[in-house]
Amino acid sequence: MTKLTMNRRHLIKSTAAATLFAPSIVSARRAHAAGGTLRVGYVSPRSGALSQISESDGFVIDAVRDTLGGKLETAAGALDIEIIEKDTQSDPNRAGDMASDLIYQDEVDLVLVGSTPDTTNPVADLCELNGVPCLSAATPWQSWYFGRGGAPMEKSFTYTNHFFWGSEDLLAVYFGLWAGLETNKVVGALWPNDPDGIAFADPNLGFPPALSEAGYTLVDPGRYQNLKDDFSAEINAFKSAGVEIVTGVMLPPDLATFMTQAKQMGYTPKFVTVAKAALTPKGVESFPDGLGENLSGEYYWGPQYPYVSSLTGQSTEMLCAAYMEGTGNQWLQGTGYVHALFEVAVDLLKRTEDVTPEAVVAAMNATDLNTCVGHIKWGDFALAPNVAKTPVAGGQWQSDGEGGFKLVCTFNDVAPDIVTNGTLEPKVW
Repeated sequence: MTKLTMNRRHLIKSTAAATLFAPSIVSARRAHAAGGTLRVGYVSPRSGALSQISESDGFVIDAVRDTLGGKLETAAGALDIEIIEKDTQSDPNRAGDMASDLIYQDEVDLVLVGSTPDTTNPVADLCELNGVPCLSAATPWQSWYFGRGGAPMEKSFTYTNHFFWGSEDLLAVYFGLWAGLETNKVVGALWPNDPDGIAFADPNLGFPPALSEAGYTLVDPGRYQNLKDDFSAEINAFKSAGVEIVTGVMLPPDLATFMTQAKQMGYTPKFVTVAKAALTPKGVESFPDGLGENLSGEYYWGPQYPYVSSLTGQSTEMLCAAYMEGTGNQWLQGTGYVHALFEVAVDLLKRTEDVTPEAVVAAMNATDLNTCVGHIKWGDFALAPNVAKTPVAGGQWQSDGEGGFKLVCTFNDVAPDIVTNGTLEPKVW
């Protein structure tokens, strides 16, 4: 192998098509697990607009380090293990930078990445291009798979695998939530011009055809740019069309702006059911004038999940309790998927017979593991073989009686193992 001379910035801007069809570009790096040390990189948005989603990352990683004690017994022998953390600052370009640093400076054996396609996709693309095993989660699978140029019914990627649910699962949850109240079935969409928004708005595989088939009327004002400061055009369109259900996939600041302006303009729909923006208690509590009350959306992990960590033996209730005791904060949905990434990583590394990219990928593809987010096994989902599906339920942010909000699980028809603990209520304005 020859040493890479291409500027890293050129690699970061590589397209999904280049990832799929160009030969891997692999530099002369250290021998794998050199000095008997496995190096695992972890990339997430620890600061910036998406930081609330990743707030528990440090807590989880510290707990994993304590559990492992810096050692791992593998099929290749006893090895030291090092976890190297990188912050994208919620910038997709920086996500590529961080992946490049892990590959060329830290020379990791495996990359883990989570929290939205702005993070997972550039990291996975760079790993795929350079022949570095990468495991991702916490991005709807369509945004990750098709957003990177994946082809249906084909194993489009060699070094990168993913686990999470998809827009079809989210739609089933949303339909179940919306059936809890009488509406005119007119839905207004707030889908941004980013990988999530584009995937959700896809006319063939996204929300539009499913909404139509289920008897809903869609009002879609078009893609908007993230961190938008004026949603008056969208609000006027929704008011004119009689929209009673607002849905979308938004950044927390954008949802706060929309709801504030909607109330100012006298627009009070019965449902605001939005992915991504309403995931954390701090985020919901930060919305002005208590507008976070009775926001609805996905319940994608929490104490209502009946699963146990393969790494620590803790139940989801115990994992949530440990986080609350250790930080003084409410439990977070994202905690489960960060923990599960390390569950799968440790499991596959233990089974790796020779610490090479090919051996790590082989172990990854052979994963058959019960984790705190559900069962992880690749190959069962024929449409996207690089994807393992996990369950999701529906929930709502209801008042905790003390000035804050708690996330309750109100709908579980699509994932009956997840236990409900509340009843849906109308949106409070």
